[in-house]
Amino acid sequence: MPTHELNVLASEAIPDPVAFLMNAEPELEGRMPWSSNATFLVTMRVGEIEQRAIYKPVRGERPLWDFEPGLHRRERAAYLLSEHLGVGVVPPTVIRDGPLGEGSYQWFVDADHREHYFTIFEQREYLHDQCRHIAVLDILANNTDRKSGHCLLAHDRVWAIDNGLCFSSPYKLRTVIWEFGGEDIADDLLDRVAPLVEQIPVDIAALLDDDEIAAMRHRATKLVTERVLPDDEHRHRYPWPLV
Repeated sequence: MPTHELNVLASEAIPDPVAFLMNAEPELEGRMPWSSNATFLVTMRVGEIEQRAIYKPVRGERPLWDFEPGLHRRERAAYLLSEHLGVGVVPPTVIRDGPLGEGSYQWFVDADHREHYFTIFEQREYLHDQCRHIAVLDILANNTDRKSGHCLLAHDRVWAIDNGLCFSSPYKLRTVIWEFGGEDIADDLLDRVAPLVEQIPVDIAALLDDDEIAAMRHRATKLVTERVLPDDEHRHRYPWPLV
């Protein structure tokens, strides 16, 4: 993880969140409310060290017409893409076995749930660059469900969660983050997007189908060629509900 992100999430007791998630013993605490798929809060333990995580088992997914089973792979791919871009907006996410079978485990962000994208945008201009980073991530990942409530605020960091509905090959971006449409993308961020034009990192590609990999390269090409964040002039590309 980028050093500044690691400092937010890690401690002397857990210096490597990814390794901790992979090796800790999970204990189910309860099901998260208002989730369309089975999503559980778990406590992860190594000896006396504890950390909460969000566990999404494959067997808890409801069937979707436009996504094959295995949304946990897309959760992991979104985290890896965030890391390859150096934006660090997705909490550490791993794939491993668990009490209800294989699934994704994501580091639990202890956020202020009164805050979400709309409140962050309106009241915290100093966090707008982090929102722009999420916007670029979502374009590359072709996120079909970036609701306002999927942007969490903790320790003056904006975290992007619920990334399972991403990486389909047909373009169907659905997001609430349109306020930056038409703005130039920062050169240093475009420099990090540019390698995706030629090749998607192996660890991400291993989680996706060939047509999804090709589509992401196409989206990366469009970004580095046009160099601006797209806009939604007709206001058709919003998820529902918005929050």
